Amino acid sequence: MGVVDSGYVSDHTRWMNEQLEKNPEWVEDQKVGRALWWDKKQEVDATARNAESKVAQKPYPYDVNFFGE
Repeated sequence: MGVVDSGYVSDHTRWMNEQLEKNPEWVEDQKVGRALWWDKKQEVDATARNAESKVAQKPYPYDVNFFGE
């Protein structure tokens, strides 16, 4: 399936594009923010250790009659 170009641009997209034209420094700020929170290298060993250290959860712990048996 190909991408269909309907020519439609939402009000929000139009507004964001205008703001980015007025404030081109925002693009670099976005990249810095993304790198800070999302673009992280994965440590395979740490991920494996975290997966191995998980404790099985008992079913439905929010039951009012649940006393942690």
